[in-house]
Amino acid sequence: MQQTEMKVNRTSRAKETREKKAMRKPWAPPSMLDAPPAPDGFKHRWIRSETRGFDDTKNVSAKLREGWELVRSDEYPDFELPVVESGKYEGVFGVGGLLLARIPEETVSERTEYFESRSKDQMDAVDHDMLRENAHSTMTISKPDRQSRVTFGGPQK
Repeated sequence: MQQTEMKVNRTSRAKETREKKAMRKPWAPPSMLDAPPAPDGFKHRWIRSETRGFDDTKNVSAKLREGWELVRSDEYPDFELPVVESGKYEGVFGVGGLLLARIPEETVSERTEYFESRSKDQMDAVDHDMLRENAHSTMTISKPDRQSRVTFGGPQK
């Protein structure tokens, strides 16, 4: 009897290179404000740092006091985006007078609740003033109904 040696290929499939067949991506206008994905628990947003060639330090400092922090390019080494090359925002992602910033989602929800409450208080004050001015008995105004409905043709139900 003859013994034959068989050589077994032990390289993993992940290491093998294979030509990828990618589906053609349909054309869409390029987005100037692409951003890397935000880490869990954070949201990314572009904030204005200059307008018409003038620095908007008031806006940037207000956003930083609000809880936003600027996103540096070294945090995302694989993501290609324009970076501010000089000045006080050096190394931060920046496009056309905008800087990329992040904020915790908890802060976003607290901020949203605050402004919703403030809007409700203002609407209540307007309603109160309107009803208070409704002194004449022949021209009564009932409490306003603030619900809107949108229909797209067809029979109304």
